[in-house]
Amino acid sequence: MYGSRGACATALGAVLLVAGCSSSGGGGDHKAGATITQQPKESDPFWVNPDSNAARQVKAYAKSGKDTDAEQIRKIAEQPTGEWIGPENPEQEARGFTEAADKAGRTALLVLYNIPHRDCGQYSQGGASDGNAYRAWIDAVAAGIEDRAVMVVLEPDAVLHLVDGCTQGQFQEERYNLLGYAIDKLKSLKSTKVYLDAGNAGWGHPDQIFQPLIRAGIARADGFAVNVSNFYPTQDSIAYGKQLSAKVGGKHFVIDTSRNGNGPYTGGDPAERWCNPPDRALGETPTTRTADDLVDAYVWVKRPGESDGTCKGGPKAGQWWASYALALAKASK
Repeated sequence: MYGSRGACATALGAVLLVAGCSSSGGGGDHKAGATITQQPKESDPFWVNPDSNAARQVKAYAKSGKDTDAEQIRKIAEQPTGEWIGPENPEQEARGFTEAADKAGRTALLVLYNIPHRDCGQYSQGGASDGNAYRAWIDAVAAGIEDRAVMVVLEPDAVLHLVDGCTQGQFQEERYNLLGYAIDKLKSLKSTKVYLDAGNAGWGHPDQIFQPLIRAGIARADGFAVNVSNFYPTQDSIAYGKQLSAKVGGKHFVIDTSRNGNGPYTGGDPAERWCNPPDRALGETPTTRTADDLVDAYVWVKRPGESDGTCKGGPKAGQWWASYALALAKASK
């Protein structure tokens, strides 16, 4: 249910060239079409991709004279969002994003979403072909990161689907092992923080997931992530996270606030309320200045404006959907 990725990168042989990704500094000119710059580092240390889908949309609207729409999309383009590493060139992508972030004096936010049997055959199905392929993929991501500052959100849904029965029994032991491998590999790097996905405030109770998190290796991670690609209010996510933290050794957590401004959708098919729901809004902008000491950051893991899947008229999971992005922005404060 999470397919979402984009790139400010093109590969040339073994070298990743990141075009236009070295912007730095805070504030900046906010005229329609103006260059996308970084947020103030002291409150928002994460890297803003100046060539994201949203940034390109700002330029396109400005070029066509739609200055009002350009300024609406700027609400998305000027905020740091997760870079979802793809299956084909993980080392090159990880290197490109982290080098660009490092050059701007910021921390890259990477999302790793390639576990075998991903998404249980839904809109974002896929993932690595087997355990060996996944470990090789993780190794390649680590090789690309090196010692640069990175926050990793690890495998949205992977633990949750172990709990809700979505992941078949014959794959469960392997999944625990792979998550543990990923945590250990990434934590062997000098400046990488790892947050393992731990569901959201609406799916169930922390009692159902804390033991699987422990089994997956949460003790060796920096913490866990909640509300990834979901819509639950920040205060609900804090309450859920604090209950869960108390059961996993006081671990800190991060909250995806990308689209939770109006809370969850309550209409339509309950099984697909998460998928491109109408009338949603952007949430709190990314920051390390949060409402609770256990919350390390509000982050935009899901990239606002990119489709959840081919539901409610949307394009394929992860593809940019300008009209949906515009609606999110217009509904936001």
